[in-house]
Amino acid sequence: MKSADPAKTLAVSALLAGAVVWGLIWYPYRLLESAGVSGALSSTLTYLAALLLGLAVLRKAWRQARWSWMLVPIALAGGGCNLGYVLATLHGEVMRVLLLFYLAPLWTVLLSRLLLGERLTGAGAAVIGFSVAGTFVMLWHPALGAPFPRNGAEWIGMASGFLFALTNVLVRRAAHLTIEIKSLAVFAGVVLLGLAALPLEGTETGMHHAPSVWLMIVVIGLVLLVINLVVQYGLMRAPANQAIVILLFELVVAAVSSWLLAGEAMSVQEWLGGAMIVTASLFSGRMEEQKA
Repeated sequence: MKSADPAKTLAVSALLAGAVVWGLIWYPYRLLESAGVSGALSSTLTYLAALLLGLAVLRKAWRQARWSWMLVPIALAGGGCNLGYVLATLHGEVMRVLLLFYLAPLWTVLLSRLLLGERLTGAGAAVIGFSVAGTFVMLWHPALGAPFPRNGAEWIGMASGFLFALTNVLVRRAAHLTIEIKSLAVFAGVVLLGLAALPLEGTETGMHHAPSVWLMIVVIGLVLLVINLVVQYGLMRAPANQAIVILLFELVVAAVSSWLLAGEAMSVQEWLGGAMIVTASLFSGRMEEQKA
């Protein structure tokens, strides 16, 4: 039998690790919130820790980098995406928020057409169709006769998915910049937007927390830095259609963890709509394969 390629095995393992971490990352933020650290503040502090650690570990990369104005929209879009992800999973039902976040392929198709001039393929049309249909099924309100998110957290989750798609398109457009520099820009974006969001939360932002809370903040920051680099390694070495399937394992991890840790459960209607959104994500991987 032919032995597996070690590089491909490592790439798959990297993507799988990313899916597990992103399917669980909501829970430490809820622990921080229960300890008195609000969502905007915990996002600001953890991503500041990731930024400072990244500047230390990746100092060769950023010292050799040249400034580009593309870093500004990447920082704002990526920062808004990650901040929104935290806030949405803190205040909403994890699975509903993540499924709305996974409408990102729909936005990617539309933004790629608008910003990159890519034509709409059959697979792209299928992504749009399944995404929209899945959203209608999952969010349908019989009383309203319309598909709308139920609360602010779900609107933020959907917006985060849009910003995630925008970040991916901007990252592709800024091909002259290294992944390390773009990652640091996103970390900085979360910190800046998190600081801007603090007054809107109207919560106390004092720094009198227990040492265990500060340790958790630093550990989360380290995890964010490491998993970002690990996932980028996997994305660069795994086929796009395989990568999207592996990353969708995040939804499995989130479903199990939100049920066990938060007692959340989804209805049949929500599962059906979610399955259609997942199908759209799988089509998006196929679409990327056709481009290659």
